[in-house]
Amino acid sequence: MKTLPQFFEDHVAKYSNNILMWEKKADKYEGATYKEIQESVHQFAAGLMSMGINKGDRITLLSEGRNAWLICELGMLYAGAVNVPLSVKLMELPEIKFRIEHSISRIIIVSASQLQKIRNLKNEFTMVEKIIVLDDVGKLEEGEIYYKQALIRGQEFLKSKFAEFEYRWKSLHENDYANICYTSGTTADPKGIILSHLNYVTNVDQACGLMYIPPEFINLIILPWDHAFAHTAGLYCFIRMGAGIASVQTGKTAMETLKNIPVNIKEIKPGLMLSVPALAKNFKKNIEAGIAAKGPAIEKLFRKALKTAYEYNGNGWDKKRGFQFFNKLILKIYDKLIFRKIRENFGGRLEFFIGGGALLDLELQKFFYAIGIPMFQGYGLSEAAPIISSNAPQKHKLGTSGFPVKNMELKICDDKGNALPVGEKGEIVVKGDNVMVGYWRNDKATKETLRDGWLHTGDMGYLDTDGFLYVSGRFKSLLISSDGEKYSPEGIEETLVEHSPFIEQCMLYNNQNPFTVALIVPNKEALKRALKEKALSVDTPEGQSEALKIIQAEINQYKEGGKYAGIFPQRWLPSAISILEESFTEQNKLMNSTLKIVRGKITEHYKDRIEFLYTAGAKDVCNETNLTAIKNLLV
Repeated sequence: MKTLPQFFEDHVAKYSNNILMWEKKADKYEGATYKEIQESVHQFAAGLMSMGINKGDRITLLSEGRNAWLICELGMLYAGAVNVPLSVKLMELPEIKFRIEHSISRIIIVSASQLQKIRNLKNEFTMVEKIIVLDDVGKLEEGEIYYKQALIRGQEFLKSKFAEFEYRWKSLHENDYANICYTSGTTADPKGIILSHLNYVTNVDQACGLMYIPPEFINLIILPWDHAFAHTAGLYCFIRMGAGIASVQTGKTAMETLKNIPVNIKEIKPGLMLSVPALAKNFKKNIEAGIAAKGPAIEKLFRKALKTAYEYNGNGWDKKRGFQFFNKLILKIYDKLIFRKIRENFGGRLEFFIGGGALLDLELQKFFYAIGIPMFQGYGLSEAAPIISSNAPQKHKLGTSGFPVKNMELKICDDKGNALPVGEKGEIVVKGDNVMVGYWRNDKATKETLRDGWLHTGDMGYLDTDGFLYVSGRFKSLLISSDGEKYSPEGIEETLVEHSPFIEQCMLYNNQNPFTVALIVPNKEALKRALKEKALSVDTPEGQSEALKIIQAEINQYKEGGKYAGIFPQRWLPSAISILEESFTEQNKLMNSTLKIVRGKITEHYKDRIEFLYTAGAKDVCNETNLTAIKNLLV
């Protein structure tokens, strides 16, 4: 029977003395073995049973990643309960309230840093019976108990009712629910994705079939643990291989926790890490800033080293082809002089990243491949538990989302649901035991997404003749021209941001209009530096006009006669742009918790700007609206 408790028991038996969890609470990391974690899991499960938790009950978990996160989840599952993991990034109380109420959770497990959110809401919950607090916070309020108390209750329960505990977890069925994971809810109320024990165990087997993780590997999980990718790939895939899992040291604030990451990387010396595009860009930015700080000579050498590595590596699939003897030789020198020192900042043992969460820019992939810690792109979505495909050290092609996992059917369909041949673009549709049960208390959404057992992902893509999957954006974000032609905007937006120091964020728009327009958030510091070099002041109309012309010139590089002409069809490049004074962020709801822009909300928020962009006056970048915006931004 494929249940997560049975899966865990099997791997504890196999790797009992290996270190499973690494946690830093004070001045150094300390390890806990598979056997030690198992003991805590049993105690916590029994503690929940002593509180009256029954099979199928929902329990909310709101905490940063730590040993107790995994212990609590597995404890819930052994007790037959369903975990409802919430993101610590949820700041709005109504968002938290909706998820707890919609899931009908009986218990909430919460860390100290998240406790106030729950205390502010708890009087509004009628179904919540207990709040389990993970950390010492001094005086507890009514209805709260400490995690340690739950473990003690479990110890007592196991002494007298061990047979009841054992019967509970062994009576689980593979189709029983394990998790209800909520979507980011960017267009409506979030949907609760029901994933069964079978979904998880299947997807872990599928993911591990793509690559080998040696037992000595440690994975420092820098993504939130409720993140579907971090959850399956970061936790359960490592358990399957007998490897170790480390959590980032929790700081007093979110910023302090973020600052702990580079320190923790050097301490843990991970063999593999999971990443998303936002983190990858930050890593790259920090590497380049470190190189620039060493002076022009080192920076020039670094650029030459990258160029040589790009030529040698190709797209990975065609690596070393052609006459590469000289490149191979000189790369060894560059590696010793530069790349190896960069890798030391990642602990020195990091062999590769796996990138997920969104499309990873090709240039970003080439960069990390060049410095010797490739970032292999994967693809998936929570509804598929979540891994659908991935590149891996043994088999990869940069620019693709890798090979589809085994024991899963995948087809590319047109808008009528007909399967398309290799090389043709359409919707990615999958079927297998990793596909979700459905959406919790939402039959309408379930029927729209699951049809005859097939999961319609809503993502566009195609398979090439080598069997690699290319993902090219969301159906819902397609640009549709006045003649009905469709195009995905993500590639253009990411390229504009990646290649221009002056464009911080960008959203293209075309909803059956004669031409495409763009909303652009400039990088004000880069613009100020550029104006200073031109001896222009941000306070003057001349300086402000020049700033707008600099941004326009960046876009013109992709048009006829420009440096990057021909990369994208001309008609999908913006004919008019509007400068925004405010960034797209999670706080203003224009970006979701996985750091993807929310097109519908941006379109609604800036509908007047978009309407203006389709007037004659908007074609001149130095129009009054843009001049006012750039002045407010820079001055």
